[in-house]
Amino acid sequence: MADLNYLTKETLAQMKEELSILKSTGRAEIARQIAEAREKGDLKENAEYDAAKEAQGHHEAKIAHLQTALMSARVIDAKDIDISKVSVLSKVTVTNLGNKKTLAYQLVSEREADLKLGKISVTSPIGKGLLGKHIGDLVEVSTPGGVIKFKVESISI
Repeated sequence: MADLNYLTKETLAQMKEELSILKSTGRAEIARQIAEAREKGDLKENAEYDAAKEAQGHHEAKIAHLQTALMSARVIDAKDIDISKVSVLSKVTVTNLGNKKTLAYQLVSEREADLKLGKISVTSPIGKGLLGKHIGDLVEVSTPGGVIKFKVESISI
């Protein structure tokens, strides 16, 4: 079984909606494209048909990926978060001990990660390094750019 996929209620609803669209209108559109390409003659030399079949494969893979993610989904509610330590959905303020900059992150699932919004994945190097830490803890995180040292300043929801 895949690792648990922690999500907010909103993200779970978005994923279910996306899956529904992919299964209905998405599949119907690809079937229409395949039928259209099939009408154009010899399938051996029909680039449109090949492209439509390839798109169908990608589409079905996306559906399978979403179904797997939904099967392993666990909804987290903000009221259930223990702010005595860094966990999924908690907001953590850290100081980079190398450059003395203070940064704020919210740890989220891979699907919800958006660095521009300060949301980092719990599976990212920094996310993994911060999970389970307490206020005042020093954290060393190995990143592709080298080791970064942080101090956990605060944890909130």
